[in-house]
Amino acid sequence: MKTKAILLAIATLLVGVMVCFAAEDVNMGTWKLNEGKSMIAPGGAKNVTVVYAAAGDSIKVTIDGVDAAGNPTHGEWTGKFDGNDYPLTGEPAADTRAYTRVNDHTLSMTEKKGSAVVETALIVVAADGMRRTVTLNATDASGNKLTSTMVYDKQ
Repeated sequence: MKTKAILLAIATLLVGVMVCFAAEDVNMGTWKLNEGKSMIAPGGAKNVTVVYAAAGDSIKVTIDGVDAAGNPTHGEWTGKFDGNDYPLTGEPAADTRAYTRVNDHTLSMTEKKGSAVVETALIVVAADGMRRTVTLNATDASGNKLTSTMVYDKQ
């Protein structure tokens, strides 16, 4: 009888652990730009490192990169993947960002300056969770349309 109770407790624990790992967001962690696999539009900025981390019941995204002139950039966003606009700091071309979860491996992102959309992106994490592709459509300060495809490796 004692053996059955112990085995049942262990089985319940294992199921709980599997559920916790299955619920983990594949976007979380540190992502580094793989420039060799990326196609960045001329005049486009590069987000070299992107970190997704839990911040209470929200997500904090920290972005370090370089602008079109090669100057270092740093941006931060804290919010939820619920489609609502949340403040974005460190990004001169935008002041809010919204993420919408499309599915377990895909996010849609929109950046705005005031009420004008200045950038959209589709972020897709590979099935193995080790690579993500960001397809970005933006409008630069001169009104030119830019499209980039950036590939990131999980660190």
